[in-house]
Amino acid sequence: MKTPLILIADDDATMRSYLTRFLSSSGYQTDCVDSGENAISRLRQTPTPDLVLLDMLMPGTDGIDVLTHMKKVSPAIPVVILSGVGHVRTVVEAIKLGAADYLSKPFEDEELELTIRNILERLRLRDEVQSLRRQLAESDDQELGIGTENVKMVRIREIARQVAETDVPVLILGESGVGKEVLARYIHTHSGRADQPFMKVNCAALPHDLLESELFGYDKGAFTGAVSEKPGKFELAGSGTILLDEIGEMSPLLQAKLLHVLQDCQYSRLGGKRMINVQARVLASTNRRLEESVAKGEFREDLYFRLNVITIDIPPLRERREDIPLLCSHFVDKYREKYKSSVQQLPKDLMETFMSFDWPGNIRQLENTIKRYLILPDSDMTFPASKTEVAAPNAPATHQPMFLKEVGAHAAEQAERELVLRTLEQTNWNRKHAARLLNISYKALRNKLKRWNLQGRATNVVLNNETQPSTR
Repeated sequence: MKTPLILIADDDATMRSYLTRFLSSSGYQTDCVDSGENAISRLRQTPTPDLVLLDMLMPGTDGIDVLTHMKKVSPAIPVVILSGVGHVRTVVEAIKLGAADYLSKPFEDEELELTIRNILERLRLRDEVQSLRRQLAESDDQELGIGTENVKMVRIREIARQVAETDVPVLILGESGVGKEVLARYIHTHSGRADQPFMKVNCAALPHDLLESELFGYDKGAFTGAVSEKPGKFELAGSGTILLDEIGEMSPLLQAKLLHVLQDCQYSRLGGKRMINVQARVLASTNRRLEESVAKGEFREDLYFRLNVITIDIPPLRERREDIPLLCSHFVDKYREKYKSSVQQLPKDLMETFMSFDWPGNIRQLENTIKRYLILPDSDMTFPASKTEVAAPNAPATHQPMFLKEVGAHAAEQAERELVLRTLEQTNWNRKHAARLLNISYKALRNKLKRWNLQGRATNVVLNNETQPSTR
């Protein structure tokens, strides 16, 4: 590790001699100058000091002049002010100009050592954070598939970087699993808010009341069970970024409140009277086409226009197959050590299969498949050639690559589904009667219908039966 270099700028030879001996004995490198002019000249030379101990009162160019110059040409170098007792006003001015700390002469050895150690530790942490941000940015590039020659993804990267430094809302569109959250984090990481929190709220995961309290928080006594106050995600995000994921699923009532919050940039907690200012930048994402939702009256048009300042539509993986090798390499590197896998890269034949597969679950599906391969590399995998070979009528098209051991479970699932469907048809879609015939609970049957996406059909039949008498 590099030994920190400390520049001492003081016109007092005794003070320079003392600081040099003490800092050298503490393991630091030192360099000395005896005037403000020489301090400015030394800053143009190499090596650059890691920290400057700067006396305020020097003839000619004083400490304030040197500090002002430094903040223009070397703003990252921390400065500790050395001042005599009774120069409070000068110290305050120096702190306003950006000095990291100050010491009043005379000071104790321990006081000097603690001040320097704290500042250098903050520098180390700052460098680590910057390094992690660079790594995260590179990782986000790879997880988005950015780095290939795909024109659409290159353009998306350009737009994301351009809008990152602005505060305008961004609406991110795309199928499930294409990397909408990754792109949102990419925008946050490349923005001036990168050192502030990134908050994600899944608008589809919570009912209206819970989502409202999740976003805006509540005060004590706002409702039964509110035994203490709770800040919402907008408040916790501070000056950072908040991602409203799956915003197309938000209820109309909450859409109206969100619109007012975005317009007025303030809100109050549930049951609260104090107004809270919104400082966070808002990003939104959805796999729905909001224009269609607006046309159907399911999504507020004014909220749509408020969010739709910048729109980024991420293409599905099947439309950018050239990204698959990059993504595979990234996920193998990312998870190989975690799963203690011996796999260094995917076999050529498996990569060819990956390239020809449609990946309806997009990058998330590819990532999970590679995880499974790293854990069980000796297991054979089978890929359905088309969605129609997998999906039964009215069933969601999963189109998943499967290990051969999973084929039996998949077949059993299809057989169970067909049995439930036949039983429901026999009972004219009376779900309680069907559950009794199947010897399962009504709740278990509802869960199966939900998993197979058959709730809508059941509802339609019941409504028809209510309006049309049965002929049986």
